[in-house]
Amino acid sequence: MIVWSPEAPCRSGTCLTPQGPKVGPPLRALRLVAVSLVVLTGALLALPVRLLGTAGRARLASVWSRLALWALGVRVAARPGFAFLAGSAAGPRALPVSGVAPLIVSNHVSWLDPLVMMAVVPCRVLARREVRGWPLVGEMAVGAGAVLMDGERPSRLPEAVAGVARALGEGDPVAAFPEGTRWCGREMGVFRRAVFQAALDAGAPVRPVAMRYLGPGGTPAVEAAYLGDDSLAASVLRVAGLRGLTVEVTLLPPVQARDRRSLAWAAESSIASVVIAPTAHGARVAA
Repeated sequence: MIVWSPEAPCRSGTCLTPQGPKVGPPLRALRLVAVSLVVLTGALLALPVRLLGTAGRARLASVWSRLALWALGVRVAARPGFAFLAGSAAGPRALPVSGVAPLIVSNHVSWLDPLVMMAVVPCRVLARREVRGWPLVGEMAVGAGAVLMDGERPSRLPEAVAGVARALGEGDPVAAFPEGTRWCGREMGVFRRAVFQAALDAGAPVRPVAMRYLGPGGTPAVEAAYLGDDSLAASVLRVAGLRGLTVEVTLLPPVQARDRRSLAWAAESSIASVVIAPTAHGARVAA
């Protein structure tokens, strides 16, 4: 098991217990058709979009992500403080392309996470290299300027870190999920340190972002999680059938440290203070 391929204890049979209300079959079918059309449109535009600069590609990817989430019936709620990145209520604005951009790090719950991140702020996403081979989605990821890393070859990790540092230095915000795997949302994994080295190398600020998937009334929507033994098709069907799914996104204060270990810990602790009970997080780390 390498540092970028950890395994979470979360499993679909134990964590994805049905809880929230569901929509009827006709609405679920309509959502699936709508998101399929959005994905197909994105795939067709992926090649011409590559002719744009990275800032233009990030803005288009942000619009596409919002459309995809809307098609699935997913609402994004940016908590106060995220206006620094998200701009006005009319939609996200591009971050300044001059100077060093922030490294945005978040907890990882679902395949929806990159879409949510790109929807609230135009950015490039750090993704595994195998995504490039996925039908339609791979073309869109490359077209949107994703920074790819090889999770199965540790020797290529410095190359990925250098790619993230280069993007940050060029003024492109990069979003990463340092847990390296997805959790159900009730707990979190330990943040891997490598991507934080990119922020140190580029002299970039690190902005932690906490994501929580909620159902009606603010109850945790664990069915939105996409876990290791789950299939993507099953997860998409499950998400399309949820009623009132909201992703609460909280921008937290920037964290600073002189080394990547301390930086990773500071970001993880900040996000855990929102995602899980602080006392529970402290007990888990001490164990």
